[in-house]
Amino acid sequence: MMLARHHHQGAIKIREIAYEEDLPEKFLELILLELKNARMVESVRGAKGGYQLRRDPGEIHLSEIMRLIDGPLAPFADAEQLRVLIDRDLPHRALYQVFLDVRDAAARILENTTLADLISGTTPRATKGKRAARKKEKGSVLPMVVGGQASE
Repeated sequence: MMLARHHHQGAIKIREIAYEEDLPEKFLELILLELKNARMVESVRGAKGGYQLRRDPGEIHLSEIMRLIDGPLAPFADAEQLRVLIDRDLPHRALYQVFLDVRDAAARILENTTLADLISGTTPRATKGKRAARKKEKGSVLPMVVGGQASE
């Protein structure tokens, strides 16, 4: 985040980034090395050296960073694995479909959010489906049961 906030101010030393972001320097070095190998950041040598973004923060999507650092975006499995499970595991098809829907929603948000969005505070909002809108209009239809008594 610090590299995005200070994009036009030149390279920033690892020590400064680690301090501001409250991260261990060694851990940060590993992340920056991965980002450098993926050509998202570049290192600058010398007394005024450090790291800086290679591209504008508005051109770097969170999905790129997440896939690089963590692998597939899905918290459950990648999309293709889920589609195979949906086709093959009939008793659990509905569950895997929910997992795929969650994966797709997360991917959409991450693919449409850039570093510039984060530093400006204007992140895209997930759109709620018709079901969520209807539920909000109606309110909860299930009464809460506490100690055998229905309450509202």
